[in-house]
Amino acid sequence: AVGLSALGSLGGLLTASTFLLLGDGLRVRLVPWLISYAVCTLLGAALLALLPQALGQLAPPRALGTLLAGVLAFFLLEKLVLWRHCHDAHDCAVHSSTASLVIVGDAFHAFVDGAVIAAAVLTSVPLGVTTAIAVATHEIPQEVGDVAILLRAGYSRSRAFMLNVLSATGGIAGAILMLLASQSVPNALPYVLAFASGNFLYVAMADLIPDLHRGGVRGGPFHQLALITAGVLTIVLL
Repeated sequence: AVGLSALGSLGGLLTASTFLLLGDGLRVRLVPWLISYAVCTLLGAALLALLPQALGQLAPPRALGTLLAGVLAFFLLEKLVLWRHCHDAHDCAVHSSTASLVIVGDAFHAFVDGAVIAAAVLTSVPLGVTTAIAVATHEIPQEVGDVAILLRAGYSRSRAFMLNVLSATGGIAGAILMLLASQSVPNALPYVLAFASGNFLYVAMADLIPDLHRGGVRGGPFHQLALITAGVLTIVLL
């Protein structure tokens, strides 16, 4: 559980960091491809993996009500700027005076993702692997944007990278807390899975899909559809 949580948080960050070594033009062209792929890994993990597991242990009104609570909770967090999804520095009105919120938001984001991955692993290891992949795929475009924002705010590359590594360790803390909590409240696991489904649905539909409508993928909707299909197949085949 801890290893997969580290993979989900740190793996996405390390992959994103390689994109910052590329030129701005190439990065801008590649990030939309990543977003297209991430959309359906999130939707697939939410609707084909996490939610069915929750429905297997909870009555539908409880499972779907918890999912709805997850959607509303992450909407509120984003409004409070505690949770922020940025895929390029130009997409977000974050300046040097508020750049620290990016780090706080990333740490909280990683903490929640780590707890979700641990809850999935406690349900079944394949579900944990699927969830970790979904987390990593949507972390990559987000981390590309967040590190770029810190660079624009005046941070050096090494400092921006280290701050993001520090915030990503929140995923390990979230996994450990979930493992400890599961011993005392084992019946909470299906609620965590349903709540996480709301998280994944919100990120995919409120943050990522609007980016797809802006274009950016050469070949237009057909290439986007191919990448989205690849995301679904990743979840189904696992």
